[in-house]
Amino acid sequence: MKKYVLLYLSFFWVHTAIADHITGGEIYYSLTGISGGQYQYSITLKLFMVCNTERQFNNPTYVSFFNKGTGERVKDVSVNLARTELLSYTPGGPCISNPPTVCYRVGYYNFSITLPASEDGYILSSQVIYRVDGMKNLLAGYDQVGATYTAEIPGNALVPDAPANNSAQFTGDDLVVICANNSFSYSFAAKDKDNDQLSYSFCNAYRETSGGFSEGGTPTGPPPYTSLPYGQGYNGSLPLGANVSINPATGLLSGVAPAEGTYVISVCVAEIRNNTVIATQRKDIQITITSCSIAAATLLPEYNLCGDTKNISIRNMSNSPLIKTFDWQFTNAAGAIVYTTTQQQANYTFPDTGIYKVKLIINKSDACSDSAVSMVRVYPGFVPGFRFNGICLNKPTQFTDTSVSVYGNVNSWNWDFGDNNSLADASGLQHPAYTYTTAGTKNVRLITSDSKGCTDTVFGNVTIVDKPPLATAFKDTLICKRDSVQLFTTGSGNYTWSPNIFITATNIASPIVSPPVTTTYYVDLNDNGCLNRDSLTIHVVDQVALQAMGDTTICSGDTITLGIISNGLKYSWTPASSLINAGIKNPLAVTSATTTYEVLAQIGSCSAKENITISTIDYPVAIAGNDTMICFQTGAELHGITDGSSFTWSPSATLQYASTLHPVAYPASTTAYVLSAWNTKGCPKPGRDTVTVTVLPPIHAFAGNDTAIVAGQTLQLNASGGIKYNWLPATGLSDAGIANPLALYSSPSEGIRYKVYVYNEAGCVDSASLTVKVFGTLPTVFVPTGFTPNGDGRNDVLKPIAVGMQRMELFNIYNRWGQLLFSTAANGKGWDGTVSGQKQSAGTYIWMLKAVDYTGAQYMQRGTVVLIR
Repeated sequence: MKKYVLLYLSFFWVHTAIADHITGGEIYYSLTGISGGQYQYSITLKLFMVCNTERQFNNPTYVSFFNKGTGERVKDVSVNLARTELLSYTPGGPCISNPPTVCYRVGYYNFSITLPASEDGYILSSQVIYRVDGMKNLLAGYDQVGATYTAEIPGNALVPDAPANNSAQFTGDDLVVICANNSFSYSFAAKDKDNDQLSYSFCNAYRETSGGFSEGGTPTGPPPYTSLPYGQGYNGSLPLGANVSINPATGLLSGVAPAEGTYVISVCVAEIRNNTVIATQRKDIQITITSCSIAAATLLPEYNLCGDTKNISIRNMSNSPLIKTFDWQFTNAAGAIVYTTTQQQANYTFPDTGIYKVKLIINKSDACSDSAVSMVRVYPGFVPGFRFNGICLNKPTQFTDTSVSVYGNVNSWNWDFGDNNSLADASGLQHPAYTYTTAGTKNVRLITSDSKGCTDTVFGNVTIVDKPPLATAFKDTLICKRDSVQLFTTGSGNYTWSPNIFITATNIASPIVSPPVTTTYYVDLNDNGCLNRDSLTIHVVDQVALQAMGDTTICSGDTITLGIISNGLKYSWTPASSLINAGIKNPLAVTSATTTYEVLAQIGSCSAKENITISTIDYPVAIAGNDTMICFQTGAELHGITDGSSFTWSPSATLQYASTLHPVAYPASTTAYVLSAWNTKGCPKPGRDTVTVTVLPPIHAFAGNDTAIVAGQTLQLNASGGIKYNWLPATGLSDAGIANPLALYSSPSEGIRYKVYVYNEAGCVDSASLTVKVFGTLPTVFVPTGFTPNGDGRNDVLKPIAVGMQRMELFNIYNRWGQLLFSTAANGKGWDGTVSGQKQSAGTYIWMLKAVDYTGAQYMQRGTVVLIR
């Protein structure tokens, strides 16, 4: 047993502006009497308003009556507010999450009116200036937009007894809520006292017809009425997006709700009597979708497997987090269970055709338990379809149903012809005809059913035009007097060609003509009384006009356009090997030798020939010489060769003797020099060649820092800056021709001064030096006994001098109280007599050092030093 309503529609919205006003409305009526050709109707205008607004219903307001065919105003009726009622509801309980509060006021306007029968019928309308603002399915910026609500009283031109009509009246419960991103269904069903067939559809919601605000209301303008400006992804037929639809036979709205917000929906119900739509009634509402969810077993009323499969995959349409368990049960027509599962999704392949029952129980034996039952029709092979004939404006378009059913008989048709300018663009006939009064592409919808209960929908576009499409392959052409030509046209309908001379047939799409003189042929296309006309002019000549350009001279290897003046339709040039596209009127020629070209111009069997001779002259010789490479800030002599009468070098700013063929280049960086040469032999263009002078960067020669070692210690020298090296002298070196020779000395020396010559890839050279001092002692570190940090550049820093050491590990300075003043592990770095920028006083300081000698042995030494100021 269900404990909660499945889903709910809501008109609740937080009031954010004074313009927030009406949330929906509808007009309906009933026939109360007929007397002397006059019809009496009781009419009700019903409006919805949010609760928490300071606005009041207009009192009085207006209901306007218009002739449905002409739009002529019949009368405006001022109506007083009859009564109001307050409706509110707060769903609760443990099985709903985040429930909203629903509250709105309903205003009723009732009056009676007597009208004579009309051939066209009447449109009833009433407007409000403001809807609730912030609607999510409208374009941004259209917050303050009004509404027009309509109903129709049918005329007797369609059905004689149509004016004796009671309008369809919507019967759905208005106290409802939809939860965002949840599956839902809600009935927009209506009742009809006349038992007319009803067809439901989404339709465009109308906006107001006049601006401004009047406390007493404002009469509406005449129809047709303007649609609301729907936003991207929404329209009158998809007011809640592509995932929500309405059943045209039942009025059941179902699908998956979009994101939370307020959406405007307009539902139309067409009253069909004797297979003719006599009137269309409307309900226009704003639906608020909230972030709630309900623990419910929710299934569609029925599932149709009428296409090409017997497989079904079905899930609960409610996605509440309170749902914990699922129990599915499928039974056949005999009541036997054919499938069960406790999975969230039931997947089953039916063994045979027929009608099956599906039952879902959620949260079995739980406080939020719920169940739902649905029907599955398994009759594959039902395929809807239609074709049409006739696409002309104000002419009937005939529609033919092509739907097929394998297991049943197609027995129901619901057509929507996609005419947004009419509320009568519907039919229940199998093969109806409809006349469009506006041009453009119409989205036609057919909903068809069969005797097995299968229902499906098919859409198709019909493009309505004011005249049938007629296309010709050409407008004008040229033929030789003794030739013929076929006139190619495309279009649907009956053809008539004129004049009827020198033509093979006048009633086909593409006849052949052979006029002896220039003639214009006219083609008329008739598609069921819809007419179009076009013309083609056939120009007739007895010879081909052909005039060629004069002979000319070009530089060898250049291109030239071969120009002719001609009325030919086809061209052929020879020789074709040196032409780019030898079959066009003015081809490009590429030749390095003098060539005579012949052109044949043709119009059918008429032809003419001409010749053009293209003479070629070689370009002047220009040879700039070989590319070269130079050292930084040096020069390079260029060696040009030419047979021209004049020449230039460019750029010339870094050239000496630039007016000669052998200038000297002094570029600051790599530069390309161009030699251009001219002559007077007939080729007006220069010959050119380029030579690149690559400038190598300066050499940064480095031999290493001065150093000291002990006799017997191996020293690794490391020079850098080039690709080739030469050390002088070679004393003690393992190889004087490499960057990193090893040095070994057997006896002490006051200092050996080495000079290394460093070369780059061009042979450019630079040099650097270093001094190696060789001590005869064991590895040691020399520390001065005193230093004078007075800034005179002499003995300003106390530095240890390591001899025969691999590395320094520690050199510390302490004052007489044992405080550490300075520390380093780098050889060659020392103390400048300051601590944190403060000069230390003169006196005796203690130093201590640690090092590792070249044999790997640890070395430690202590001593004192005198700071002298």
